[in-house]
Amino acid sequence: MTKIDDSLWPSAKSIMDIMANRYFSPIHMAAARNPKLLETLPGFLLNPKKIIFYFGRTHIGIEIDGPESIEQLPSQIEPQLIVNDYLDEECNLFEKIIGFNFDSSRPNLVIPLIGLNQDLQFPTNRGFDALVNLGWNFVAQSSLQGLNSPAPRPIEGKFSRIVNGWFHDANEIGLISRHIKWLDFIPYEMKEDDDKFMMRMETSLFDRLAELDSGFVYPIPEDYKYGKLPQINRFIETWGNKNSSETEITSFLAKDENQFILTMNFRAKQVFAELTCEWQSEDKKAIRPDFFVVKPDGYADIVEFKLPFVKGKTIVGGVNRETFSAWLNSYISQTRVYSSYFDDPNNRSWFERKYGFKVHKPRRILVVGRRTDFGSEIWREIASDYRDIEIINFDDLVDGVVAQFYM
Repeated sequence: MTKIDDSLWPSAKSIMDIMANRYFSPIHMAAARNPKLLETLPGFLLNPKKIIFYFGRTHIGIEIDGPESIEQLPSQIEPQLIVNDYLDEECNLFEKIIGFNFDSSRPNLVIPLIGLNQDLQFPTNRGFDALVNLGWNFVAQSSLQGLNSPAPRPIEGKFSRIVNGWFHDANEIGLISRHIKWLDFIPYEMKEDDDKFMMRMETSLFDRLAELDSGFVYPIPEDYKYGKLPQINRFIETWGNKNSSETEITSFLAKDENQFILTMNFRAKQVFAELTCEWQSEDKKAIRPDFFVVKPDGYADIVEFKLPFVKGKTIVGGVNRETFSAWLNSYISQTRVYSSYFDDPNNRSWFERKYGFKVHKPRRILVVGRRTDFGSEIWREIASDYRDIEIINFDDLVDGVVAQFYM
């Protein structure tokens, strides 16, 4: 389980200060001198929105997230800083970062991460089966692919980087995609002395990386960059604003030009927003789910949106007694009425006659929170106990769409 350790915050903030002065600032100045670089440089190096530190035993993973491209330099950058502690775990830091374990039949094979690892496509065996079932074309991929592969791992004492890496897994719910835009594994030594952490790192590495990365060309598919990327960026900007309401988020997705976000992520052919469902056998107030996503077989699932910024923990309880928090359980309970409605054949018949598609035993999909709110592996085990419920976060929703532009 990911542990957030306050004792590592000073170390992370110290590294962040070094990066700001010796890495981000030189890249920013290079783009200011030559604005043409805005066309090719990764936008998240010029305007990072989130910087995540993963402290392992031999490396610090530093993941940078933000827009793939930007049109102008920001006057200032204020990225969110997140710190994850894996110092007490004997593990492959890479697997902890992507959030799932590989299931290769060759577990003793070591796949080392070299200096630059760009355009990786590494599914687990479960993920590969899911991709095949979805009809994704591996042959058409211009990428380094790993099939039946164990998880890549950083090599002790060596720097390595992942750029535009795609990693896929699957469970009983379906495909899980994790997109790594930019992740550096920085070798370091960490020792504990008198309850204090002593860290040793070659900070001059950031000077060399700044010079190298000032001319980096980030790989973005043309149809994504010039077609769908602006809408995805606007979507992120919408839900990334803490003042945005649930209605503003769903209204954005309901627009014709933005419905691809739902159709692509949920493998649907049509999306219908806020259809009124009137009860036929009972005198109850009509319900209006956020979205119906109609699958190729003509049956629809239901997608309900809550806010991305949550208050409090998602999981509460002691060891072996974990459960979803009260606020998350209340969200799940709110969707039960949708199942009740479509359990009635009179309601189903009325709905199909009125809207032209079928809904029977729909899967209820709840979109809520950020990836960091569901960092523990335990929440998937809890979710599996709920019938016809799928919970995804806003980060995974975006990754599920973007993944298909690279397939």
